[in-house]
Amino acid sequence: MVVWKDVAGVMSADPKLSDDAMKLEQISYHDAIELTYYGATVIHPKTIKPLENKHIPLRVCSFKSPQDKGTSIGNYQATKPLVPCFIYKFDQILFSLSSKDFSFIAEESLSKIFGIFAAHDIKINLMQNSAVSFSVCVDNDPFKIPGLIEALKKDFRLLYNENLKLVTVRHYFASTIDTLTKGQTILLEQRSRQTAQIVLKA
Repeated sequence: MVVWKDVAGVMSADPKLSDDAMKLEQISYHDAIELTYYGATVIHPKTIKPLENKHIPLRVCSFKSPQDKGTSIGNYQATKPLVPCFIYKFDQILFSLSSKDFSFIAEESLSKIFGIFAAHDIKINLMQNSAVSFSVCVDNDPFKIPGLIEALKKDFRLLYNENLKLVTVRHYFASTIDTLTKGQTILLEQRSRQTAQIVLKA
């Protein structure tokens, strides 16, 4: 199966934002799902799982250079080349919620918070909680956010910052994060084994 795009294939970053963007020669199904979940737009997330279930490889090619091989997505053990992949989201808003009585943010509170976000049809891009606070980063949708703010204020203390950017780095190195954040203000950072997400002042 082939998907034709106006880019050389799946890139390690948006070429419009990074001069160092590289074409990925091959991507595992798992990595493809992760990248699309965090916001990569070359492929749609709903196309990956059905292909994986039936072991159907997918190739992303450029109609500008149809002779090029593009990027192959399939049942690979690893993505090649294994380089940091960057996904940028701009115009983000970071909410910090806490209980009005400063009680713990536990299961009941989290259930209520997720219910409010779901009721306003807002996808959470990043979340992090401590004992008494819960932080979420979302797209600053001018049609949805005002209603969300009013709903959250009914049950929680609410602080928020606007005009932020969220950078997700898949297959990061410590030096990658250091370079990315040098001279910038970090409002929230979260790292797992393979993925780092950082909220920065834009």
